Amino acid sequence: MLLASHTGQLLEAGLDEAGRGCLAGPVFAAAVILPPDFAPAYLNDSKQMTAKRREAMRAEICAEAVAWAVAEASPEEIATINIEQASYLAMHRAVEALRVAPTHLIVDGKRFRPYLGIDHTCLIGGDGRYRSIAAASVLAKTFRDERMRELAAEFPFYGWEQNAGYPTARHRDGIRAHGPTVHHRLGFRLL
Repeated sequence: MLLASHTGQLLEAGLDEAGRGCLAGPVFAAAVILPPDFAPAYLNDSKQMTAKRREAMRAEICAEAVAWAVAEASPEEIATINIEQASYLAMHRAVEALRVAPTHLIVDGKRFRPYLGIDHTCLIGGDGRYRSIAAASVLAKTFRDERMRELAAEFPFYGWEQNAGYPTARHRDGIRAHGPTVHHRLGFRLL
């Protein structure tokens, strides 16, 4: 059973990212503030959910959240400032895009770059412990997967519609045969 809150504050926002370990595409992040009584049975860390269940949960989160936002950092930004800093940048953009200002941030992981003086707590495995972080993980993953499917239509040789830019054999075979695209993270070891 996921917990409703870490601090008990009503405007606590959960943050998570998706796509940090990919070879291609942007890194996405989401920030979500949930009502205290939001407790769907199937909400969980997005990695523990089927794609169909994630999509259904995405619709429910977007409809019921007090506030939610999704943001990204591009492959160019990743190359310029590194993946860790780009993940923080995407999270900061998501917090900034919230239509309600959070009073506290709970962040999945062990590190975070403070944002505008908003208190935060880093929680390893937070996406499997807190509802708002789990909701953020679902939004970040589903929005990123959707973007990678769109890019796969334009660049069909890499299997992004299935691997979302992660380093699978098909993705690496595509790089070998067709070279990298503008969406590849050229600072990463592609092969």
